[in-house]
Amino acid sequence: MAQPRISAYLPPDIDPTKAALAFGRRALPKLNEELQSAELLTQQRALMVLCDLVHDPEKAYQAIEIGFLDTLKTLLGHPDNTVRQKTTEVLYLMSMHSVGRQGLIQNGVISALTGLLDDPVDICRKNTHQIFYMMAELPEGAAGVLQAGLIPPLVLKLQSELEEILELILDTLSHCLRMEVSEALATGAVAALKEKLTHPSADIRSKAARVLLEISSHPEGKLPVCEEEVIPVLVSLLEDTHPAVQASAAGALMFALVTPQGRSSAMAAEAIPPLLKLVAEETSKARLNAIKALTLLAELPEGRERLLGHTDTFQECLDDPREVVKRAAQSAIRAIEWKP
Repeated sequence: MAQPRISAYLPPDIDPTKAALAFGRRALPKLNEELQSAELLTQQRALMVLCDLVHDPEKAYQAIEIGFLDTLKTLLGHPDNTVRQKTTEVLYLMSMHSVGRQGLIQNGVISALTGLLDDPVDICRKNTHQIFYMMAELPEGAAGVLQAGLIPPLVLKLQSELEEILELILDTLSHCLRMEVSEALATGAVAALKEKLTHPSADIRSKAARVLLEISSHPEGKLPVCEEEVIPVLVSLLEDTHPAVQASAAGALMFALVTPQGRSSAMAAEAIPPLLKLVAEETSKARLNAIKALTLLAELPEGRERLLGHTDTFQECLDDPREVVKRAAQSAIRAIEWKP
């Protein structure tokens, strides 16, 4: 069932046209004073102005230099919904600039945002998760998310968040779990992600498979993926109607099949036919991952036996314009034709 889009509209009594625009570096200190005012309307209008200004990376840099981030961190706990909404919007706009992301990391904004994970206002939570996603795109930002202890609550939010926000959480987890997975595993991430593999949204199915790919790329993540019986679900996604879902599922399988348990589970789930179909499709986004997964299955005697009659499928891959696909196909042919 489609969910309503999260609205960013302000209450009708907040008129941005009545906000006095601030120009130049000398106007920013005044604006910072207005943010610290006891007058609610003054704070709201100052935030409106600041939202306009920080689209410019130079203004964002100046605001950080003056000390706006300390003020904004304080406003994150404000009782007024509009103040929290516009504060998170300002921080999100700042996070879109390189200088802004660095400023947010250095000033501890990631930790300050944790209190908004349960904010009753949808747009506040969405803005918060947009910031986490933007930060996690940088290695130091992903490390900041990990250090703030955000992985367990993000995993738990997979069960309850709105669809728009769920996509952002999955993107954030995908970046962060490239670095470390133990907290996610301890919080039940594999089971939560398995559930999302059958979500009606193709984007969510694809992103959930992508996070499982990151988990199974770690030695400690491979076994939980097998134990939670995720592999049969990934095999079913190889025949999904959306190419991105197929590619992510094939990638997650590729890493999981490194283990004997993974290979046995994939054979039991009849993974070979759909993988071969993806290999045969020249335009398939999943072609490379599918070749590598089948190469691992060829290490099993029964896998090699079933693939012996399909070497022509891999031979056709030798004409693929991508060198990495050609090399993978050559490796697959060697594994299939190997004789003990």
